[in-house]
Amino acid sequence: MKKIDVRERARIIYERLIKRYPDPEPALTWKNGWELLVATVLAAQCTDVRVNKVTPELFRRWPSPAEMAKADVSEIEEVIRTTGLFRNKAKNLLASARMITDEFSGELPENMKEMTRLPGVARKTANIVLSNALGIHEGIAVDTHVKRLSNRMGLTSSSNPTVIEKDLMPLFERNNWADANHVLVLFGRDVCSARSPKCEECPLNDICPRIGVGK
Repeated sequence: MKKIDVRERARIIYERLIKRYPDPEPALTWKNGWELLVATVLAAQCTDVRVNKVTPELFRRWPSPAEMAKADVSEIEEVIRTTGLFRNKAKNLLASARMITDEFSGELPENMKEMTRLPGVARKTANIVLSNALGIHEGIAVDTHVKRLSNRMGLTSSSNPTVIEKDLMPLFERNNWADANHVLVLFGRDVCSARSPKCEECPLNDICPRIGVGK
């Protein structure tokens, strides 16, 4: 492995991965910020594939916060049942729809502080929605793939998503924060998997310290 500092390593990682995935974007299907918010909430402990099967009917019935704000929670539960944790998700979606309608005039909040006031919306979800739907970059979404890869690649030594995010933000250009998340997620699914990372065919194997791999 080449001996380079963490900033240089991050630069090379991003440069190589953005070439591999030149148009990275969320795997969730969405047309606007509301749809991305809902889909991201539903994706907690659920696959994107499953969420994409559920959301067409969900958005057909409640295409905006105003419509969902009038829904009965049991109706929402029935539509999203297969995504898991459906009761809690339905409760949070309904409460968020009502807050967006009542406090934000039907529009999504446009900063981290207000976005994370929405029930069920923590920093990861807020980052995904703000950056991808609104073009507002306030941080880097840290999911299980980003957490795993950033530790293996020596970009952080923390297991805390909040600390990991703070460690990663100075390593990438602000305008690239959303894409940094996407390429790490895609690479984590394709190559740097949790149980059997394909280190021998990895395009980053000359600079990756492989921390924790094989232990």
